[in-house]
Amino acid sequence: MLTNFKRILKFAGNDFSRNRGNNAAAIFVLVIPILLATSLFLFQGLSQSVISQIQSKMDVTAFFKEDVAEEDILAVRDELLRVSSEVKSIQYVSKEKALQDFIDRHKDNPDFMQALAEVGVNPFLASLNILTDQPHQYEKVSAFLESGPFSELIEKVDYSQKKDTIEKFSNISSSINKFGFILGGVLFLIAILVVFNTIKLSIDNSKDEITAMRLVGASNWFIRGPFIIQGMICGFIAFLICLIVSGVAAYFLSPKIEILAPGFSIFSYFISNLGIIALIQIGFGVGLGVLAGFILVRSYLKV
Repeated sequence: MLTNFKRILKFAGNDFSRNRGNNAAAIFVLVIPILLATSLFLFQGLSQSVISQIQSKMDVTAFFKEDVAEEDILAVRDELLRVSSEVKSIQYVSKEKALQDFIDRHKDNPDFMQALAEVGVNPFLASLNILTDQPHQYEKVSAFLESGPFSELIEKVDYSQKKDTIEKFSNISSSINKFGFILGGVLFLIAILVVFNTIKLSIDNSKDEITAMRLVGASNWFIRGPFIIQGMICGFIAFLICLIVSGVAAYFLSPKIEILAPGFSIFSYFISNLGIIALIQIGFGVGLGVLAGFILVRSYLKV
């Protein structure tokens, strides 16, 4: 048994060496869908991190009408804290405080300062900034403010704008993932065809050896084995290339991505999920190579 396995490995190595050019092409084509699958996995982590960051900074801001007195706004705050278990904290921001915050943020921008001076009056409304324990509770609080007993006092509630931001980002992320899966499927088929062609050429170049093996009574698996292992070798080399390339890319891209998504290191995410990524890559690479080799050898050799 061990002797036969060693011979199968020897024949596989000879076939692989004999068809170096075709095998190199097969490996290159295998690398592309594996890298795409890895990129989709890393992008999923990035998108989840961005959405979590947006949610963590979310609040519900209720802006009150111009003529609503401060004591009425504070009464609304106290009532919300009393009746709503979802509310974690509420901050009251007066018109004057809102104006001062705007000036502090934009004091170095002459255009904003000039526009504020031209208005002549304080354009800001008093508001309540409401925080909840969980992001999904904001919608309930927002609905309560818009349709509850305080709705006549409120000018607008801005949660819907922030909700739209999350929904738009989620839709973009979903679209990218769908496109990636479709493209990955196409590349997967192309990779199978290339591996098919590579193994077929190996079979054509080994016809005399196959005939000799049949004449001496070699088993079907002994004949199939070298070509299936050849597909496995192509897949494994593609896996190693992809693991190195994706790791290096994650390392160098990490500082740039942290600018767009503060607090998220794609390289740290890569390292912490290295086991899953390796399984994805080796599954695509070796699995595809073995599958292509097995199907082709079984149908082409009729053994």
